Amino acid sequence: MNARAKPIAAALLSAALFGAATPASKALLADLAPFQLAGLLYLGAALGVAPLALRGGGLRLPADRRNRMRLAGAVLAGGIIGPVLLLLGLRLAGAASVSLWLSFELVATALLGAMAFREPLGRAGWVGAAAALAGAAVLAGPGEPAGAAACLLVLAACLCWGLDNQLTALIDGITPSESTFWKGLAAGACTLALGMAFEPFAASAPALLAALAVGVLSYGASIALYISAAQALGATRAQIAFSGAPLFGVALALAWLGESLRVAHGVSAALFAAALVLLLRERHAHRHTHDAMRHEHAHRHDDGHHQHSHPGLPAGTSHSHAHEHEPLAHAHPHWPDLHHRHGHRHD
Repeated sequence: MNARAKPIAAALLSAALFGAATPASKALLADLAPFQLAGLLYLGAALGVAPLALRGGGLRLPADRRNRMRLAGAVLAGGIIGPVLLLLGLRLAGAASVSLWLSFELVATALLGAMAFREPLGRAGWVGAAAALAGAAVLAGPGEPAGAAACLLVLAACLCWGLDNQLTALIDGITPSESTFWKGLAAGACTLALGMAFEPFAASAPALLAALAVGVLSYGASIALYISAAQALGATRAQIAFSGAPLFGVALALAWLGESLRVAHGVSAALFAAALVLLLRERHAHRHTHDAMRHEHAHRHDDGHHQHSHPGLPAGTSHSHAHEHEPLAHAHPHWPDLHHRHGHRHD
């Protein structure tokens, strides 16, 4: 397998594992309450990503209050509220419909970025957001067994994960795998405790182990594979490959759970695909000035922003350490990130 094929395969496997979580969770809801299942899934995620976190720098927490607050917000929104909303919606709707609705997460991330995090969103992005909402509505209209209530629950979960994505992208001082580990551990323990307080834990040992295994594979291992692919391919190419996750979910819902595919699913899938294409093509370019700053995050030396040197380290190799940025003025197409969301001025 050549150097490019391996990370592409990792991104596709990551998408397949994540897509499998929805039909697997649908089956597990027969034995576990939503809070209990959400807790086990996220504890499994912490177990699955722990090896990568340990290899990447240990199990550190952010050193400063601002980044700790960002991590706490990501835990609350993306680790507690979002998963419970998803599972409540999954109890009401088929796994195929929910898998397609989960495509809204990327849209929610972009919309929250435009409305709350000073990220520009162009015409194509807004059209993509409208297409995604239309795709969700197709499966929530009158006569559709999924129902509007389930759709609203899943879209609300996607908004929570969109906020999680925005907050996590701002965290520096720890690696992405470390933030994922702490999110899984804290959110999983809290949600499982709430679930056991709300109602007795009556699941069998096989169901408990299955839930943890789904968390390990579909959240922990999937995230580890995605981080690896994104570091090798870049975030945009990895996201394109990962955007196929809902299709894996739909396929498993049909083959494993015996759900039926309706015309509405096809229409919804086409609208969501159009939305993702439009959003992934979204770019903007302008001359901007980066102020001097010091932070730590995973980075490469071929991105135009990291000009310090590491003798013997290839330019395209991703690594993480504390580093300083000198003031820099330039113009190029870019995504909002640690360097383009704060600490710079439009000239």
